[in-house]
Amino acid sequence: MADPGLFTPASVTWQLHGDPMMWVAGVRALYLQALHPRAVRGVMQNSDFRRDAWGRLMRTAHFVGTTTYGTTEAAERAGARVRKIHSMLTVTDPDTGERYGVDEPELLRWVHCAEIDSYLHVLRRSGVPLTDAQADRYIAEQRVGARLVGLDPETVPAGRAELAAYFEAVRPRLAAGPEARAVDDFLLRPPTHPLLVPARELLWRRVALLAYAALPPYAHELYGRPAPAPTAVTRRLRTTGALLRRIPARLRWQLPPQHILRAMARLGPHARPAPEKLGP
Repeated sequence: MADPGLFTPASVTWQLHGDPMMWVAGVRALYLQALHPRAVRGVMQNSDFRRDAWGRLMRTAHFVGTTTYGTTEAAERAGARVRKIHSMLTVTDPDTGERYGVDEPELLRWVHCAEIDSYLHVLRRSGVPLTDAQADRYIAEQRVGARLVGLDPETVPAGRAELAAYFEAVRPRLAAGPEARAVDDFLLRPPTHPLLVPARELLWRRVALLAYAALPPYAHELYGRPAPAPTAVTRRLRTTGALLRRIPARLRWQLPPQHILRAMARLGPHARPAPEKLGP
């Protein structure tokens, strides 16, 4: 019998992660993650973010795709690789000289919560029909992902109420420091070939602005840059989601590394993800 992986087609995760608005959600997650000074410092000191932010986004997408749609072995292998890399990386606080690891539970928990909050928020707000009970199931399922990156699953939120309480508790530690400003500047104007600047302004900048607009109000306050009214943001998210979902799914899923198509080949056509398949 074919291995369905860690989540299986019966999960909310399986049905949601094939939606094209996950790309907007991923950029929102970067904006949100950058507001934790200790966490974003780890990114800036241990990666070439300014020159390889697209690569970082693609690596995150590959990890999410592998752990969602890959075999159990592939998902566990991806998690082990992330844990090994994190275990070797340290960060230095420029103000105090303190050195700490990027695999501190506090930092891993922030990255995890910022991601699942962004995925859930953008997809629901852009028109994916998801009940509150299904949203709670999704957050609980993501404890599997938390374990893969090295967290104790019992220490991460298992539902909307716990996730909201977590963000309320962590807010006093958030700030838009120099590293967050660098992330904001990059996401608005990523370096590109001069011939591609018009495309960057036409396409990428719109994605970045929409992702920024979808942030919670406290994030806009920290960055000091206003966002459109919530109703206008919701309208833009729904319009963008509707346009992207008109692209045939099989065409979208052709993009490498084809996680979803490989899962369907392994398990059969019934494994095709679609939010309308979700049970109550």
